[in-house]
Amino acid sequence: MSVRNTFATLALLAPLAALAGQIEVRDGYAHATSTAQPVGAGFLTLANGGAADRLLGVSCSCAQSAELHSMSMDGGVMKMRKLDTIDIPAKGSVALEPGGMHLMLIGLKAPLAEGQQVPLELRFDKAGVVRTTLKVKARVPAGHEGHEHMHKH
Repeated sequence: MSVRNTFATLALLAPLAALAGQIEVRDGYAHATSTAQPVGAGFLTLANGGAADRLLGVSCSCAQSAELHSMSMDGGVMKMRKLDTIDIPAKGSVALEPGGMHLMLIGLKAPLAEGQQVPLELRFDKAGVVRTTLKVKARVPAGHEGHEHMHKH
């Protein structure tokens, strides 16, 4: 195989390799918190352009720890649980949003202020570490924000 053919073959294969484990983080945000709130929540959409992957964990310099969580209602009772992982389907997406799966920021080092950018590191089984930021938005009116400020850990 000539050098030219080798480069041509590599050029054709490069886009396929780039899609393997490709995760795009979209629309990341957190709600602003008060000084009395030791926890915050993060929301985002994970779009997967490649093979199935799994979110293994998250870290944030703004908090002592960060965890994957889910929230559901069962007979009018809110139930929340820590998740070990979140599966991201091949060529699919998963939304982490109020009232469902989300990121918990536990032991905030300082309140999250509107307009602030919060750095995150998401760890995936195949995609490795993906760095992103959450934009801190104003807190929404009571009753419309999900659960992120209504429970203790």
